[in-house]
Formats: sequence, C-alpha cells, structure tokens
Amino acid sequence: MFERPRGGEKAVLVRLGLGAPIEQEDLDEFAQLAESAGVSVGATVTGKRDRPDPKYFVGSGKAEEIRQVAVDTCAEVILVDHALSPSQERNLEKLTGLRVLDRNALILDIFAQRARSHEGKLEVELAQLRHLASRLVRGWTHLERQKGGIGLRGPGETQLETDRRLLGERVRVLSKRLEKLQLQRETGRQRRVEIPIPSVALVGYTNAGKSTLFRSLTGADAYVADQLFATLDPLVRKVELPGGTPVVLADTVGFIRELPHELVAAFRSTLTEAREATLLLHVIDASDPRRDERIEQVNAVLTEVGAGELPQIRVYNKIDRLDLVPRVERDAEGQVASVWISAARHRGLELLLEAIAERLALFASLRRVRASASQAGQLRARLYSAGAIRSEQVQEDGSIEWSAAIPDAEATVLARLPGVTVEALAPLSAPSGEHITCVVDRGYLQSPATARRS
Repeated sequence: MFERPRGGEKAVLVRLGLGAPIEQEDLDEFAQLAESAGVSVGATVTGKRDRPDPKYFVGSGKAEEIRQVAVDTCAEVILVDHALSPSQERNLEKLTGLRVLDRNALILDIFAQRARSHEGKLEVELAQLRHLASRLVRGWTHLERQKGGIGLRGPGETQLETDRRLLGERVRVLSKRLEKLQLQRETGRQRRVEIPIPSVALVGYTNAGKSTLFRSLTGADAYVADQLFATLDPLVRKVELPGGTPVVLADTVGFIRELPHELVAAFRSTLTEAREATLLLHVIDASDPRRDERIEQVNAVLTEVGAGELPQIRVYNKIDRLDLVPRVERDAEGQVASVWISAARHRGLELLLEAIAERLALFASLRRVRASASQAGQLRARLYSAGAIRSEQVQEDGSIEWSAAIPDAEATVLARLPGVTVEALAPLSAPSGEHITCVVDRGYLQSPATARRS
C-alpha cells in the first residue's frame, strides 16, 4: 500500500534554502538518506525562496526545472528534503509524471527496511498508514468510481471511501497489537525496576558510532554499518563495571535534524529505554565539523521525548580520525562531563567504564543484605531476578545473607521489610559496617548515629 523507492532506482534530490543559505553538510546528509533507502542519486536541484510555494512548494519555475532534470537524467523518483502537503506532492507528481516522496516518507521507508523485531515492524507500518491517510487522493480516477455489480449499485461508497475505511480498520488493529506488545515489554522492564539496577542508554546523532560502542562494551552482535538509521530496534545487554557493579546498557536509534514529530512514535520502544535510563551516554562524532550543532539537535529531541533532564556523559567518539588520545574531562564541580574515545579501535573504553561507575556511585552501592528464614525465599528471588547478587551465605538459623549491588532507593525499600537488615559494604553516608535503619517519617535511610543526633 505504501509507495517507496525501489532498489536501484535513480533519484533527483531537491532542497531549498528557505530564508537561509543551503549547507553542504545538509545536502550530503540527505544524499546519505537516499542511499540508505537503496536509490542512486542522479542529480541534485537546489534553490532559494523566502517561503514555500502553495502549489508546488518549490515554485512553478523550479518545478519545471526539476521535471527537465529528471528527464535528462532518466530519473524514476523525486525526493524532496522537506515535508510536503498532500496537494503539493500530488501537483509535483502530475507535472513531472514521476513519483514524489518528501522527507517524512523517505525516513519512513528507511525505518521499514531497518526494523527487525515484530514490534518495530508494527510501529513503522502504523506510522506509514497514518502518513498515507492524508495522501489517498492522488488524482487516480479509479479512486472516485463507485462499486459496480449486482447488489452494489446505487448510493454505495466510492473506492476512495472504501480505501479510507479499510485503512482506518488496519490502524485500529495495529494499535491494539502494539498495546499488547507494550504491556509485554513493560513486564520485562518491570523486572529491572523492581530492584533498579542502573540502566545506561546510548543516544546521539545517527551514524555517530553508538552501535560500534555498544558492541565494544558488551560483545553483543549488534548491527554496525556506515549508514543512517542502521539501528532501529532497541538492544539491551548487561555490562559489569569496574568493581563488579552490573548495569543494563541499551542501544537506541540515532537522531537526525528536522526529525518529524509524527515519526517519533515509529521508534517509541527504543526511545523508552532512553527516557527511563539512569544515565545517558551521548555519543558524539568528534570528527564532525558540525558536532556542536548535532549536540543541540539531539538534546532537543531528548527534551521532546521527556529525557532532557536525565544525567548525561558526553562520549566523543572517533578520536582516531583526529589523532587524539583518550581523556576524561570534568565540570566545575569535579564530576565527569565527557570522555574522549575510539570505539572502533577500543581506545579509552576503560576510562569510559570508570566514568560510568563514578557517575553511578550515587545510584548503586555494594551492600550486605540479611533476611530471616520467613523473608528469605521471596527476597532471594527478587534479588536474583534483578541480577544484583554477588555472593550468598546460608546461616545456621536459616536466614540468608547476600552481598548485593543495590541502589540507594531500593535500600530504603528493603530496610522497611520486617526481618531484613541492610549494611553498607562500600562507603556511604553512614560508616562502613553500621546497620542502616529507616526513619519512616523522613523517607530516607539514616545510620543509627545520625538518627540519634536528629
């Protein structure tokens, strides 16, 4: 149902400077998008306007130029690096006699090619159908004919109305399926939330090297390619930091300039991992001359999806292209602000892991948890399901003692359980070895000494 470029097609690329000059990097990025969709670039048409033309977006003169360039290059499709209205897209198609796809449709096509999981495919199809819903009227005469045949004559419904009704039904079916898949994904995520092992999400501009870094840190067989949107479906693995603290590392889709709002839902599942992360690793291509602009664009999308306030470490990747050495930079308060690495050459990864461990020190610490025989079974299952346990000992009275990496917030919950005590094995606010008790009316943990002073 959804029209897309076919592999091997030749395309004419179109981009206008609307009130501003065209940046060569933007043209190069759009050409990468086209190549990622499997088409070859036959020619590029540029221009400048103060505002879009209501009929063709590009103006009648520029539209005629596009038609002539398409004829000269034997192009089969026209790709416009802007969001077109249905009428503008239809008018350009009528003038040129070729299929016209705007930026949104092109990105959706790439999403459709990259999605691997069942959930990802459903999300992309749903986004495609919603995009197509406003573009059913394309001047094709058969869409306005009524159904014929015995029993179907009379008022009936036009073919266009039939297509709209079928499309609406398909949208409702996909929405219900995605709701069920979201519940299943949330169940899996809830297991990590019960005892919240810190989660770290890789975010960044597309093609910055996130999947390469993910593979280098986890050894997972993540798909790596020098192309835009190489990763669409979320990939989650557990990583052990220096000192043995486990964390969950998630790879996410790359962001891009002018990311259409309606397309954010097409990779909602992978963005959920970023939105609910304890810490973000903002991967940046250090060799990109526009890296500061890319940083702003990624932060804008993070704010849009509700992850703008999460703690963040900037990871400047690909330093081998600049002949730089790995290093760690700190802010005015002495906290790790950025790490310079080369994921492809495995340089600086140990500095990055140490930086992550340092930033997460407030979220997870090594503790000794002891539970009475009546509480041990349930608590043991809870700790093991989260992967928090480092060691276990069964006492003579039937109680069980664990050494476990537990975040501060979870230590508060455990300390409230009857028959459960929690001790600090790593330096905390209380001296090491003292029992941590909970002052309920304060809502946080205090050592006995601190509680007596208060």
